[in-house]
Amino acid sequence: MQAGESNDTPSLEEQIEILREQLAHAQKMAALGELVSTTTHEYNNVLMTVINYAKMGLRHKDDATRHKAFEKILNAGHRAAKITNGILGFARNRSDEFEPTDMVKLIDDALILLEREMNKYRISIERRVEENLPEAMVNTNQIQQVLLNLLINSRQAMTGGGRIMIKLTHDQANGMIELMVRDNGAGIPEEKLRRIFDPYFSTKKGPDETGKGGTGVGLSMCRDIIEAHHGKIQVASAVGKGTAFTLKLPIAKPTSSAPRPAVTLGLHTNPTATSSAPSNPAQG
Repeated sequence: MQAGESNDTPSLEEQIEILREQLAHAQKMAALGELVSTTTHEYNNVLMTVINYAKMGLRHKDDATRHKAFEKILNAGHRAAKITNGILGFARNRSDEFEPTDMVKLIDDALILLEREMNKYRISIERRVEENLPEAMVNTNQIQQVLLNLLINSRQAMTGGGRIMIKLTHDQANGMIELMVRDNGAGIPEEKLRRIFDPYFSTKKGPDETGKGGTGVGLSMCRDIIEAHHGKIQVASAVGKGTAFTLKLPIAKPTSSAPRPAVTLGLHTNPTATSSAPSNPAQG
């Protein structure tokens, strides 16, 4: 290089950071694609409801039948709006925003997006939500992405159907919101549990029939997101009894209005998130 010429080639560290950002974006787009595929079928069911009840209203002239048809069409319209808003919210790029977030609503939005998939695979959902929960200071988009990943993993662990429990509590002593997702699936062997957050490590043989999972990047991404929130992700599992993931996220301070810094996702080799394997994660 001649004197006076500048070297515009990114350094190795800069190239690695660029690749990390591209991977995070690709993971988000892949998750969005999976959601669109899932909810397209649900949206079609809503449209069929509208069409069928509109036909019924046209065939019958009595007020009672027409009133029922209008109610069904209105309810289907509301559900379609919820599905659309859920997908649009997930697709928005808000990677530089941390904001007070209603975690109950975040859970509701995620369940709307996965309702058809859970019904198809005979998965029941149990919710346990503590009353008067404070809001969490999080990036809503990214935490929903984590929750969707955990719910899909739980569904995949129960090939013959099962139950997922979602528990939301307030750890007042530590100023954290705790969100637990627990299934009664096959469980994870201890030797695999130690590597569960390692990049590209997967307990699955490959994607399932829906094309989801098996790449080994989902839980690694989840850990990166939670650590960027100054939170923790913990896992407990027992073979034959199930697996429980717990997210610990900071609560929103009412007096704090300063914006949080942008989230930078990276791939680490030494997770600070803790993991353990109790004899029965289904307790509690």
